[in-house]
Amino acid sequence: MKTLLDLVLPPEIAFDNQAFAEYVTRQGQWQQAMAEGKVTVRMLRRSIDARAKKVKVNVSAAVYVDELPEPLIAYRKDYPNVSHAPQAIIVGAGPAGMFAALRLIELGVKPVVIERGSDVRARRRDLAAINKDHVVNPESNYCFGEGGAGTYSDGKLYTRSKKRGDFRRILEIFVAHGATSEILVDAHPHIGTNKLPAIVTNIRESILQAGGEVHFNTKVTDFVIANGRMKGVRLHDGSTVEGIGVILATGHSARDIFHLLKNRQVLIESKPFALGVRIEHPQSLIDSYQYHCETRGDFLPAASYSLVSQIVYKGKEKGVFSFCMCPGGFIVPAATAPGEVVVNGMSPSRRNSRFANSGIVVAIDEEDLAPYAQYGELAGMMFQSEIEQRACRIAGGRQTAPAQRMVDFVNRKVSASLPECSYQPGLASVAMDEVLPVQIAHRLREGFKDFGKKMKGYLTNEAQIVGVESRTSSPVRIPRNRETLEHPQIAGLFPCGEGAGYAGGIASAAMDGERCAEMLAARYAKPR
Repeated sequence: MKTLLDLVLPPEIAFDNQAFAEYVTRQGQWQQAMAEGKVTVRMLRRSIDARAKKVKVNVSAAVYVDELPEPLIAYRKDYPNVSHAPQAIIVGAGPAGMFAALRLIELGVKPVVIERGSDVRARRRDLAAINKDHVVNPESNYCFGEGGAGTYSDGKLYTRSKKRGDFRRILEIFVAHGATSEILVDAHPHIGTNKLPAIVTNIRESILQAGGEVHFNTKVTDFVIANGRMKGVRLHDGSTVEGIGVILATGHSARDIFHLLKNRQVLIESKPFALGVRIEHPQSLIDSYQYHCETRGDFLPAASYSLVSQIVYKGKEKGVFSFCMCPGGFIVPAATAPGEVVVNGMSPSRRNSRFANSGIVVAIDEEDLAPYAQYGELAGMMFQSEIEQRACRIAGGRQTAPAQRMVDFVNRKVSASLPECSYQPGLASVAMDEVLPVQIAHRLREGFKDFGKKMKGYLTNEAQIVGVESRTSSPVRIPRNRETLEHPQIAGLFPCGEGAGYAGGIASAAMDGERCAEMLAARYAKPR
């Protein structure tokens, strides 16, 4: 017999598996059956409710008595061998590219994945060089390399785009490749940057064992286009790879690809995005604000927050909002070229850092980009680039990031000192108004004031802002047909994921990768 339960529990029960199972069996008078090994308790859903003074956890569960539960995941790594099948090219080994590759294999197409960066293990050396020596490898960094930007910069799987694909399937594929089953339960699933490399490696092994190919340190420098059809790609060594179609999944920072598309007169469009700073508080402060207590104890996870405000500047209202909040995390250098400073956030699986950081960003639109109109569709990208280079120059020309205490920024005062920070390359105390365009600085300043009213204690000089958070999403969209997902001008080209403007995180990119793979296979792969 299967019984479904909806419970409201204290954290010490909801986040302790043994205590949870014991509590549930007591509720249904199943102690004797439990002692006889006839009961299985499975948590189905868990979400924290911190609105009241005392934090509660909403839990859905299933209790199985005298019957075996259904398998935890329906997904199975049962891939056909596609080594001799027609091949399709995937440019980029981020979540969009890797999940596209797995789906192509299931559909009987051989994926050839081309990645400019290194594999996850070799990538560690490139990240260490950024953090310790301030050396940026433009081909392998926090944005480029196996697994994409998510591998070494966080691992959040939450998405609002669940209608764009099978979100549960994406989670199950992660579990099948080594992720903890807790991501199937938590309302805001998170893998953690310390666990993602092994999972990404396992996905690569699934691709290779099925006969697919994955090529690292291999850069696409041109497209092979004939008679309005994408035939393949040309590589940095002069060689050419051809296939039945090309899934372009290069991520939001592959600026050379955007230049290439424009130079080849392949239709692209300017796209709205957001830009601002990272703000870092002591995690203990965020915990006390959100959980209404001095310490969160041993069971509650590091607290997060989500804030938004509408700020008027010169008569125009725009959103200022938190983005990619990383509780118990670190700020990391996300530049993809020397001479620029870009910051991002990440959290390990335990979220046990002493710091909490979040992007606080402002919506950017055509009005902001008017001075860059000469660059056409690449105006947003050039706007990003100029601010990143200015941040680097003002902070000293290395990967040291410009920073300012939060209240000092609001009061237009250069900070005499900066608090300890999780950002390894180091900080330089500057007036952030010298880095940020005036309209962005104004909106951030007013936004912080409003956030301080909404979240008591948030506006504090114990927090500091670190610049710049500029790679929130792609400033360019590569258009595609709504139904076929194919480029409207170039047949056989399937723009995909964050870089093409159709995703905003690991899960949504993975779902988009699967959809593009399905469309490519349906259109160009002959039934076997």
